[in-house]
Amino acid sequence: MSGLTHLDGAGRVNMVDVGDKPVTQRRAVASGYIMTQEATLQLVFAGKAPKGSVTTTAEIAGIMGAKKTAELIPLCHPLPLTKVAVRITPDSSLPGFRVEAEAQTAGQTGIEMEALTAVSVACLTLYDMMKAVDKTMTIGGIKLTAKSGGKSGDWTAEKA
Repeated sequence: MSGLTHLDGAGRVNMVDVGDKPVTQRRAVASGYIMTQEATLQLVFAGKAPKGSVTTTAEIAGIMGAKKTAELIPLCHPLPLTKVAVRITPDSSLPGFRVEAEAQTAGQTGIEMEALTAVSVACLTLYDMMKAVDKTMTIGGIKLTAKSGGKSGDWTAEKA
């Protein structure tokens, strides 16, 4: 099972030993979106969403989600986060919201899962905040868009 680092030679699940890896600066950026009805987007713009400040709450939830990644994803190492930023921007072309998260650490393993978790939790929180007025929402496009640091070096997704 070469390439699948969470499996040992016999195919059993294990947490990867990163003890001998050097500590390096690591950064990951992830993105996603939630599509809403146009009327829902306008309700949020007007500050009239039933549960209050939709985007601020979702940005905070995304940061909190990144901090809990190792508790949610079974084989993730708990990491000392040095930065997590979540940005939610309205996008009338969807209509809906674009979500981007950046996570950073000085550590021995990657930070991609923390960035992806931040986007996922922020999108789920947006859904929760708006579900009373829009049952048609769709979450999608959650992906890693960039990473730096570690043995594999830097990577950036191609623009679509």
